Amino acid sequence: MAPKPTIIDCDPGTDDAIALWLALASPELDVRLVTVAGGNVGLEATTANARAVIGLTGRAVPVVAGAERSLLADFRAEPAVHGTDGLGGVRLPDGPPLTPGIAADAIRDLLRAAAPDSVTVIGLGPVTNLALALATEPALAGRIAEIVLMTGAWSEGNITPAAEFNAWNDPEALAMLLNLGRPLAMATLDLTAQAFVTPDLVARMAERPGGACWQAALAILRALPASKRFGHRGYPLHDPCAVAWAIAPALFGARHAHAEVDLGSGPSRGRTVVDRWNRLGRPANHSLLETLDAPAFFDLLAARIAALP
Repeated sequence: MAPKPTIIDCDPGTDDAIALWLALASPELDVRLVTVAGGNVGLEATTANARAVIGLTGRAVPVVAGAERSLLADFRAEPAVHGTDGLGGVRLPDGPPLTPGIAADAIRDLLRAAAPDSVTVIGLGPVTNLALALATEPALAGRIAEIVLMTGAWSEGNITPAAEFNAWNDPEALAMLLNLGRPLAMATLDLTAQAFVTPDLVARMAERPGGACWQAALAILRALPASKRFGHRGYPLHDPCAVAWAIAPALFGARHAHAEVDLGSGPSRGRTVVDRWNRLGRPANHSLLETLDAPAFFDLLAARIAALP
């Protein structure tokens, strides 16, 4: 099959960096545009990180800066997870300069030039850039084959008791995408918890030889802090799961379900209410990724990234 024309919207971020390397190493995807939001550590750092991550691959992919805040509020950064630089203190050479422009405009330009139902859109952060692009020219949604998001949770959150970080940072934008009527898949916290990284796993992965991208990915995996939610045994690797669905869906079990986002101002703001058992009787609006073949996922990730320069 021909590679899928792909837009990646992200906020690098440690796991975003590994997801970008996985995408750029995968022949199933033709990554034509990377757009960046402030998200994890603020726009200045996330754009520098996207440039550096892509630059290390030697690929010429446009990187365009976008939203510094959500549709209605400021982003909340997560330096305790990603470090103040966003890459856990792992230093990469500076990448090529940003491509001039604004992310939402760049997304619209690419979609206008695309065939109907042809473009895969992968969202790895707050989806503000995607919402801005499609809210102002909704007909362009017809050019999208599938939207794949790392967002949400059907159980508990990781930024509040109710909400996952990306969903909480711009719930209005996420609600807009869920109501587009386009095929959409969600890798939630419940799914990404199955991509669980331990020191022993990293040590085994490090036995595989590889180039500069692989060594940087291993350094990032070593730098990430163990999660309190998991008893400090390790941590889930979130964003690469969304890329893995786009390149190897056979690794996942999924079901069609309806999801809504709590847009209120109380403690449940940003919660994704996922009706896994169709109790509400509402039409499904996404594919919910529920299970992951974790050993095969980590084998794929390692094999692909280790083959990069």
